[in-house]
Amino acid sequence: MKIKLKDKRQQLQLMLPELKNELSQILDFWSTKAVDAEHGGFVGQINSAGEVISGAGKGAVLNTRLLWTFSAAFRNYGEQTYLKMADRAYDYLVHYFWDKENSGLYWECDYLGNPLNTRKQAYVQGFGIYAFSEYYLVTGKEESLEYALSLFDLLESKFKDFEFEGYLEALSRNFQPLKDMRLSPKDANFPKSMNTHLHILEPYTNLYKAWPNQHLKERILVLLNLFHNQIIDRETGHFNLFFDMDWTVQSNIVSYGHDIEGAWLLNEAAIETKDVAAIQSVRKSALRLVDITLDEGTDTDGSVWYEKEGDHIDKDRHWWVQAEAMVGLMDAWEICSDERYIQNLTRIWEYIKKNLLDTKNGEWFWSINNGGLPNLKEDKAGFWKCPYHNSRALIELIKRISKLEIKNDRSS
Repeated sequence: MKIKLKDKRQQLQLMLPELKNELSQILDFWSTKAVDAEHGGFVGQINSAGEVISGAGKGAVLNTRLLWTFSAAFRNYGEQTYLKMADRAYDYLVHYFWDKENSGLYWECDYLGNPLNTRKQAYVQGFGIYAFSEYYLVTGKEESLEYALSLFDLLESKFKDFEFEGYLEALSRNFQPLKDMRLSPKDANFPKSMNTHLHILEPYTNLYKAWPNQHLKERILVLLNLFHNQIIDRETGHFNLFFDMDWTVQSNIVSYGHDIEGAWLLNEAAIETKDVAAIQSVRKSALRLVDITLDEGTDTDGSVWYEKEGDHIDKDRHWWVQAEAMVGLMDAWEICSDERYIQNLTRIWEYIKKNLLDTKNGEWFWSINNGGLPNLKEDKAGFWKCPYHNSRALIELIKRISKLEIKNDRSS
């Protein structure tokens, strides 16, 4: 039996207080436990028990995502603590991570703020744009927009492949070629990846909100075309992950989390450009990405598995995958009103509440294994563990459900 729109709305409305409370809890964790009162900015690592690891290095991924998170939280809720945290993240980024000689963001600083790894990863320059543009949107600080535009220029002039299109993974401090361009030790060493291109498209979309420039719009459309023609596998519908310079595929791994995260980020980018052809094309691909995630990568309890390589499925439930899956499902439902998207969204939220929330030490566990046990070896805060995925998912859901509530109240 079909669920009526009113019933669907009620399902989502029941989630709203819980979503708002959990967002508050996450932001409180990061604004209290993660602040580095001694050395400035935020600490580099907090283990699964909530203990700060003294002397841990500080990564640019974590710090740019902190700036985006607290800026976005302040833009949506106006809480002064969030602005204070955003100011703190901004000041630390520009004073310690910014390469004053060559421009761009270093990969890592030590706990004192000294450059530790000065390579320039395209992925981090993208997150710098994401963070600086969001901070500009909430503060109107022109300097922040200038940092974002400087990074945009770097990606377009230094990292762009002028022959085959797309962007290189990494360059040296002064933008010379590197033999090892990997984003992390688990990644394959190839010059182009889906992950980096997704997280260049994402900040370009946010920058366009702050700076609606025609050249930037054209680059967003180029990226959307690359996803359509090169990155999305036409046979399977999944993202391919790694590529040679000429876009020859060099991977057989399926990342369920990236598939469903990419679905809504591609749609967001297309909508922002207002290009009708791009919107229509992307929506078909986005729905297919969500559908194959539900059909191939989802357990009976609604949770989404991590990835598949060949015939082997890694069934760990990572925190960021569950968070992004909720937004991907909400976005898919907004496109076509298929009831199963809302049903699966509510099931994932129930899974998160029962399994991923650490009610003792705060924040979310890194992952839950297939036996239902939390991964206690990985961090609560660290190089990759940050409040960006789960906070953004909650912000997106709260915003979208609230708009739906208002719209239906006006039409009732």
